[in-house]
Amino acid sequence: MDVEELLDFQPARTLKRQAEADPDGDYESMVKKKALQAPERKRYEDMTDEERLALVMELDEDKTSDDLDEATVKRIILNLEKKCAKNQELRIKHAEQPEKFMESEIELHVEVGKCLTIATQPQLYPVLVQAGGVQLIISLLSHSNTDIVLGVVDLLHELTDNDLINEAFDEGMQLIESLVKNQIMSVLVQVLDALDEKVEDEAKGLHNILGIAENLVEADPSLAEQAFKQGLLAWILNRLKIRGFDPNKLYCSELLAILLQSSLANRVQLGMIEGIDTMLQALALYKRRNPQLTEEQEMVHNLFDSLCLSLLCPENRDIFLKGEGVELMILMLREKKLSRPPALKVLNFALQGDEGINCCAKFIDVYGLRSLFPCFMKTPGKKVKRGGFSELEWVEHVSSIISHLLRNSSGSQLQRLMNKFVEDDHLKVDRLIELHLFYLTRATMVDREIEEEMENMGIEKEELDDEKAEEFYMKRLDAGLFTLQRLNYIILSICTAGISSILERVRQLLTLKGENLEPVKRIMAEYADSLGDDSNKANEEKQNINHMINQL
Repeated sequence: MDVEELLDFQPARTLKRQAEADPDGDYESMVKKKALQAPERKRYEDMTDEERLALVMELDEDKTSDDLDEATVKRIILNLEKKCAKNQELRIKHAEQPEKFMESEIELHVEVGKCLTIATQPQLYPVLVQAGGVQLIISLLSHSNTDIVLGVVDLLHELTDNDLINEAFDEGMQLIESLVKNQIMSVLVQVLDALDEKVEDEAKGLHNILGIAENLVEADPSLAEQAFKQGLLAWILNRLKIRGFDPNKLYCSELLAILLQSSLANRVQLGMIEGIDTMLQALALYKRRNPQLTEEQEMVHNLFDSLCLSLLCPENRDIFLKGEGVELMILMLREKKLSRPPALKVLNFALQGDEGINCCAKFIDVYGLRSLFPCFMKTPGKKVKRGGFSELEWVEHVSSIISHLLRNSSGSQLQRLMNKFVEDDHLKVDRLIELHLFYLTRATMVDREIEEEMENMGIEKEELDDEKAEEFYMKRLDAGLFTLQRLNYIILSICTAGISSILERVRQLLTLKGENLEPVKRIMAEYADSLGDDSNKANEEKQNINHMINQL
């Protein structure tokens, strides 16, 4: 039963409040006076019952928030507990006669609204917890009246607002810990299952529930794993399966990305509950058409980001491969829609490392090179920006994919890749050197800036502490050093593959520009040193790079 139905049963009555709130016993006159304070409001006599109820709640909030203290918070929770007990008793006693418990339902709804004033004073959250308010509020999420449930959802959304939590962090975390202790995620999922999004208020309530989950994870990222254990991650995936677009589907995509970013365990579990397939099916709708709205485009990018995060887990690469993820990304490259740039990003994640060997083989076998090298030869400009990428990011992803393919391919597949650099009179080698020189210039400019900064600081490179050295290295990477390393890896690989015409063309092009292969060797030697000696994989990669440098 919702508020409108309850109000239909309401008999004519005057508003009553306790003597402590209205010592003169004229609460109704106070409400009328409140109505006159805003010129745009109707006269009290012309208001509907629902408008009068909202005005009463507003007045109560004004009176309470002025001098909210521990005693007031305890009184609010005590009153809420009394109204809840009274409502439960009348509901059981008059289960078939809603008019008998209608009055208590309205009073309970009003009391829930009064609790919103507690959100104005987060330093009093411990009082709310100690008074048993958290258990009481969570129990109301199971109430039969949807409007009361939505009121509680709105209350929790306000109480867990991150600005409030950060304002009084220690006190706010006491509230968060109490909510988690009382299985808040699990209860919220039950409410999600019960809501009907075709009803506007319930759709808004669903949006607020997703907001509560986001607030909890933002306050404590470790709670992201609770989202899987208590069913929220599975609910989000099921919601994303529904065709069409709406704001709640956008929010689901945002929350999915947050949950995966905050928890490695969630990325692993995602593959186990068919999450990779769900995302591929959702993205497949956009392989031949663009999102119609800006918000829809944002949702698509959230799904691509979630897919990239999931591919950081080796276990999910095989699921991606079996789900024909490689073929879908290649198709998106071919169709040249807004999904093209993020498809490149996904392929970059899927093909990297030893875990990407099978994906690299599949990519070449299904003629992915035909779609990849047009991306290498020309950056689409405005279309890239519309797809959420910069031109520098485009080159970074394309060059990374080619370097992954060179590293992970062998036999006939590697030969097919090398043929791309030979065909059309080494046209792709020309493009490779063009990009190399462009990024080398950018890297040289940044190196000079760093040298000037060190001169001003009066220190040598060897004297830099680890923190400052790391800061300078990150500055160089952001300026394009990372992409230059990928391009130089490609140059090393194709020049040492035994095809003399490629090496001759590279040297010829560099000589025309007054350059040589020394910067390539220097940059790749520095990259090899940065890999460290922490693992067998790092050592193997380091030896491979040094071997190619020596061959040159």
